[in-house]
Amino acid sequence: MKITNLAPNIQIPDFQPQLTAADELALANSRFAQSDLPFYRKLGRTNLTVSCLGLGGGGHISSEDTLYAFDQGINYFFYSSDLHQYLYSSMRPALRQLCGRGSSIREKVVLATVSYMIRTPDTVFTYLFDQFIDLGIDYIDVFFWGWIDEHNHPAFEKCISASDDIRGPGSVCQRQIERVFGVSEKLKKMGVVRYIGASFHDHDLAKQWLNSPLLDVVMVRHNVAHRTAQRKVFPHLDANDPHRPGIVTFKSAGMLSALWQPPVGLPAGCWQPSVPDLYRYSLSQNSVDVALAGWQTREHVDAAIQGVQKGKLTPEEINYLNLYGDLHRNRIKPHEIPTESLLVSR
Repeated sequence: MKITNLAPNIQIPDFQPQLTAADELALANSRFAQSDLPFYRKLGRTNLTVSCLGLGGGGHISSEDTLYAFDQGINYFFYSSDLHQYLYSSMRPALRQLCGRGSSIREKVVLATVSYMIRTPDTVFTYLFDQFIDLGIDYIDVFFWGWIDEHNHPAFEKCISASDDIRGPGSVCQRQIERVFGVSEKLKKMGVVRYIGASFHDHDLAKQWLNSPLLDVVMVRHNVAHRTAQRKVFPHLDANDPHRPGIVTFKSAGMLSALWQPPVGLPAGCWQPSVPDLYRYSLSQNSVDVALAGWQTREHVDAAIQGVQKGKLTPEEINYLNLYGDLHRNRIKPHEIPTESLLVSR
């Protein structure tokens, strides 16, 4: 008998240990420096792992730079097929490559789409049909009802009531989509839409819908000059509650004005925040998961990623940016600013 035959017969298991959600997040975040502003996080109560920065098409970014953003770690993409469609069209080929049928990396991408045509639940198939044609996809991770305010809220209530007919496998919408586009394994597994979201332009309505089981993700406008969400939405959420909705912000860098430009009356030598600083402002708020960006170039992508890796803003920085935003909105006069709250250029 050969001596090697005396070695114990060790059975190697044919399965890999299952990673916990915390393990998966830690593994994803290991590509970035450790920070109090983790680059990846769970999107509220969904099981989606998302980058803290999301890319929308408002900047008419090219497909090449959209793919570049993905290579740098951005995995949340927001697409519209019926409002500002021209602006979004330039990223369409990239999204077809990342999310289209046959993509080997589809499950590494979180695709959020939106329709601003809030009418009746019966029309949702039309919107989904357009998006499936545009992007050649199997499924959508988050489908948003867009621009919800006091004017279309009654129609929204009717549409959102059909959430269970839209999301998840086995839904009514899934059967319709399968008849038109054919059945695929991913479509059967995920359904047409995995989660339902709404984009609110009325923060009272956003607050009203925070705890609805029909809504998985809430999107609200928020920036240093428009801070209503800090009073009406964010305080009503527990960041550690696994059952809270996912929170996405938009318009971080401005609405009617470019907030990276200094407001009239800002004393000389004071800090002028960069656009990445403005993303950090939103991401430093309670329970915000994703700040949506409208980058134009890959240089904007790089700057934003480098910016958030600095971590959350300090209370002093947040307080200063509140004053900075108030100057932009003419809520305060330069001579009324407490000098002890000013921060010098950095």
